[in-house]
This record gives sequence, structure tokens and C-alpha cells, in this order.
Amino acid sequence: MNYSVLKRLLIGKPLKTKELGDQKLSKLKALAILSSDALSSVAYGTEQILIVLATVGVLAYWYSIPIALGVLILLTALILSYRQIIYAYPQGGGAYIVSKTNLGENPGLIAGGSLLVDYILTVAVSVSAGTDALTSAFPALHHYNVVIACLLVIFITVLNLRGVTESASVLAYPVYLFVIALILLIAVGLFKIATGQVSPELHPSLGTVVPGISLFLLLKAFSSGCSALTGVEAISNAVPNFKEPGAKNAVHTLMLMGGILAVLFSGITFLAYWLGISPKADETVVSQIASSVFGRNGFYYFIQGTTALILVLAANTGFSAFPLLAVNLSSDKYMPRMFQIRGDRLGYSNGIVTLGIASIVLIVAFKGATEQLIPLYAVGVFIPFTLSQTGMIVKWLREKPAGWQGKLTINLIGALITLTVLIILFTTKFSQVWSVLIFLPVIVYIFHRIHTHYEAVGEQLRIKQGEKIGKLEGSVVIVPVAGMTKVVENSLNYARTIGDTVIAVHVAFDRESEKRMEEKWEKWQPDIRIVTFHSQYRSLVRPLFRFIDMAEEKARENNMAITVVIPQFITKKSWQNILHNQSSLLLKAHLLYRKNVIVTTVPYRFKK
Repeated sequence: MNYSVLKRLLIGKPLKTKELGDQKLSKLKALAILSSDALSSVAYGTEQILIVLATVGVLAYWYSIPIALGVLILLTALILSYRQIIYAYPQGGGAYIVSKTNLGENPGLIAGGSLLVDYILTVAVSVSAGTDALTSAFPALHHYNVVIACLLVIFITVLNLRGVTESASVLAYPVYLFVIALILLIAVGLFKIATGQVSPELHPSLGTVVPGISLFLLLKAFSSGCSALTGVEAISNAVPNFKEPGAKNAVHTLMLMGGILAVLFSGITFLAYWLGISPKADETVVSQIASSVFGRNGFYYFIQGTTALILVLAANTGFSAFPLLAVNLSSDKYMPRMFQIRGDRLGYSNGIVTLGIASIVLIVAFKGATEQLIPLYAVGVFIPFTLSQTGMIVKWLREKPAGWQGKLTINLIGALITLTVLIILFTTKFSQVWSVLIFLPVIVYIFHRIHTHYEAVGEQLRIKQGEKIGKLEGSVVIVPVAGMTKVVENSLNYARTIGDTVIAVHVAFDRESEKRMEEKWEKWQPDIRIVTFHSQYRSLVRPLFRFIDMAEEKARENNMAITVVIPQFITKKSWQNILHNQSSLLLKAHLLYRKNVIVTTVPYRFKK
């Protein structure tokens, strides 16, 4: 099976450009594809709070309730703020566009770089957490976490390469099944509590005095719980993916996502507290809640199955938002232009593939350990959160549109809370997140280097008004030859058509073959001059370059162009290339960097 057949089988037939409108998302599909990250964080947000509180003891678990209330207040501020961002910047780009427009280039690049890394972490964390949920239900698979996670990333990458609407159609079912499963779990759990089927002795009372508790530890637990808010910004980055009216549909989806997230997070946190759930290394908190409420029956496996599915497929938020952010950065000349190219299925396939590879590298490097990735993940979110809120504050103060005071208040509250969380994260988890202070400046530096390169290229390619390009009056064509073959003859015939002077160059590895070549050439092509070199160290490149240097000097004196025509044969089967020396590719690779030399390859295709 060749590459093109395999590609069609995995990705599908190419779509016409005019079908781009059909790839836009409805609100229901957008909720599935863009909210899966935020909704799935319910599966580990509460657990992260309990992990911190567990260091003090079981009595501290009641603090999860006020901590959850704090997280909900922050969620409300973020939802209202991003609602304003969507209306103000309907072209998408989210925190990057807001920060760059209102705060300047570097804050924009910091926000953009943070989000790019965060989307890679989104995929790694989501898939790792999904694998954990799967192995909680089937402990025998626990040793294969990394392999399973990598295979799942490959599956989601292929799914996204097939197109936005197709991946959304597949994702909608698991996302909505997860929501139904957790609402069912919360409803049954609350019913059992209300009817006295759950012992009130399982949990400590609210307000219980806890020896050893400190403000530092509570702030650390709060910052850990804020991991439940990751993915909230994804909708603002992907507004162009919505059906018209894009901004209005995106806002409706954002509000719906916020409501569902608040209900699920509150319910799971309350049940974990009331049932006295403690975090375990080999079983998730949601698994323990489901086991307590339903027992290990069909309902339990339904909840675990949908949880594992949404945690894995939550990675799709990254696959939806990363390519669009890369397009924005690429359009501004901070990332390679290849990220602007749409693939066969009209998705930005280079961004999708890049994200898939980077996520697999991260999963392998961290051995699929979710708890090690989440602190970095949270910091990667709260940096752009803070910058975007600050950027919107500057926008309202500068423009002062109708009702700007209310809008300013929302963003001011959001900025203060997100900045506070960011400071808490750095203070309480510095040992886990210090690397951000290294890789973010490196990413911004790379952005600047790419931008400088594109600016330099543009300056050199731009034809200025009144500028005259010097005309070359003749052409010298040099043809490297290995022997007297049809391939060489084909190249010489072409060289005659474009050159005023044609010179063949042969590099021999011993004196006898050099002399033999000169004698045979005189009989075969007497009208074309041949220059031979003896290479003691069997190098093709050095003697050829020495001759080109001499020819180039003469050509400059006479205002002539130098063209090197490289003969190359093309085998009928691509795999047969490994059976031949690729000297033509070697010469081309070296010659392409010569400033005043034109390089041309003349292919000769085999029929057998």
C-alpha cells in the first residue's frame, strides 16, 4: 500500500476550498469540540484540591467546600470577561490578540507562547488523565499507561486531520454522555444523602478545627483546584470556526459551557466531601465516588467509560485551538508560514501534526504522570488569563465606549483574581513550575528571530520604486558529469539551450580514469569543453567548488550568469533510490547556498 492510498484511507478524500463553509461548527458541535477540555477538568480538579489537603489529614477535607466556592467565583469572572473578548475580537486569537493589540508586542508573544505550550499540555494532561481513568477500572493495564496514551494521541491526531466537523461529530457523543453520566451520579448521590442512605459520620463537619493547617497550604489547594478552569479560553481563540453569526454563537457556547462546568464541579466536590473520599494513587476520586454511590455495577463502568473518553477527547480542544493560534502568530510573521496552509480536509494540518508530535514527546518525558504536568498546565493558562484581562482594561480606558465602566469593572476583577492565582501558583509550587521562567523567554526569543528573518527576506525581495535590476549579458553553464550516459546527454542537451558557454566538469579519483575520461569525451562530445580534476580524498564537492569559484570570478568581470545543471535520474519505484548514490542531492544541497550561482536539476526518468 503506497503513501497516497494510506493517506486517503486514514484522512479521507480532499475537500474543495469552496466547501470551507461546510466545516464551520454549530453551537452543539462547538460545545463538544471546544468545551471538552474545561468540562473534563471536573474529573481531576477536585482531586487536586484533596491531594493538597490530604497532607494535613482527613479533618482538612471540609476546606474543599470554601475552596470550591472560590474557584466558582473565578470561573464567573473569567466567563464574563471572555464574553467581552469574543465580542471585541471576533477574528479569534484570544489572549494573544488582546495582549498584542493593547499591551504591546512582547506581552502578546508571552501570551501566545504560553497558550501554545498550554495546548500541548492540554493534550498530554487530558490523555494521561484519561488513561488513568481507564487503568483505574482495569488495573492490569496500569503498566502500559505511556503506550496507551501515545496511541490515543495518534488516534486523535488522525481524527482531526479528517476535518473539524467530522471530529466534532465523533466527539459530540462522548462529551454529552459524560455530562449525562456525571449529572446522574450527582443526582443519585444527593438523593441518597437526602434520604439518609449515606452515613454523616464519613466526613468532618464544616468549621472543624484542623491542627497544622496554614494559609499557605489553603492557597496551594486553591491554586490546584483552579486547574478545573483550564480550557475556558479556547472558545475565544476559535471564534472563526463558528457558523455565522460567529461571535454570538461563540458567546452562547461559552455561557452554556460555564453553567455546565459550575454544576459538575460543585456536585463532584460536594459528594467527595460528604462521602469522605481520600485521593489514592491507583484510583481516581470520580471512580471512588461512583463506586460508593452505585457499587461496581453497570452504572459505575458507564461513568468510568465516559470519564475516560472525555478525558482523552478533551485533548481535542488543544487540536482545535493550537492550529488557529499558530495561524495568527504565523500571519504576524512570528511562526513559520507553513502553519497557514490548509490540508486536504481544509484543516491546518501542519499545526495538528506538530501538536500531536509535541504531546507524545511530553507524555514519554513525564512517563504519563498527570500530577507532574498539571502545575505547568495551570501556569500556562493563568499567564494569558492575566494578560488578556489587563489588555482589556487598557482597551476600555483608551476607547471608553458606551457602558465602558461596567466592562472595565468585570475585567479589573478578573485581572486581580487571575494575577493572585498566578502569584499563588509561583509561590506554592515554584519547584514544579520554575521551568516556565526559562522556556517562555526562549520561545519569545525564537518568535523574534523568526520575525527578523521574515522582515529581512521581505526587504530583500521587495522591488523599490525607481530601482533597476542589473541585466546579465551572457550565461555560462557548468554540468558536473560522472560518465557518458543518457542522463548526462539529456542534461547537456538542455544546457545547450540555455547557455552561451557550456562546460562539463568531471572529478576522478585516480589519474588513469581521469585520462580515460578525457579521451572518451573528445570522441563523444567534441563541441563541449570538459575540465577534469583528480580528487585525492575522493571529494566531489571541493574540486567542483574550486572550479565554480574561478568561473564565478570571470563571470563577474564579464557581467555573465553562472548556472550549474545537475543531471539526476529518477527510478520508477521510490524505494529503489536507496540502491543508488545520491550525489546529485549532495551537490544541490551545497550549491543552493552559493550567492551568485543558479542551480537547475534535469531529471531523467526510468521506464523500468
